[in-house]
Amino acid sequence: MSAPVPDAATLLQAAADYLEGALLPTLDGYHRFQTRVTVNALRIVMRELQLAPAQRADEHARLAALLGHDGDTAALEAELAAALVDGQRPPDDPSLIDHLRRTLRDALAIHNPKWAADAAPDNPRTAP
Repeated sequence: MSAPVPDAATLLQAAADYLEGALLPTLDGYHRFQTRVTVNALRIVMRELQLAPAQRADEHARLAALLGHDGDTAALEAELAAALVDGQRPPDDPSLIDHLRRTLRDALAIHNPKWAADAAPDNPRTAP
């Protein structure tokens, strides 16, 4: 029987840890910079694999609640954008603002978790 293969997030974590912990200290200049960029890219992909499915489901539920019906997420996004452009939905609607903040926080949690922490609702600098 073959050994189980680690999942994608575990493999990405191992690659990022090796590059950052073992290889990066031996490099300088251009290759050090490029290795740091690669580590960041691997960690972004890892967080996306871990966080994005639940984030997409939450975003879909918020869009459906905002618009009062279900549908494809891309179609709901387009409908909401059109309603904003046409003036059918006011841009200062509290439920819209909440949706946009949550969507941005989710994106930041993947792309730059430090910024996501700075954008947390309990942070007095960013709380509504």
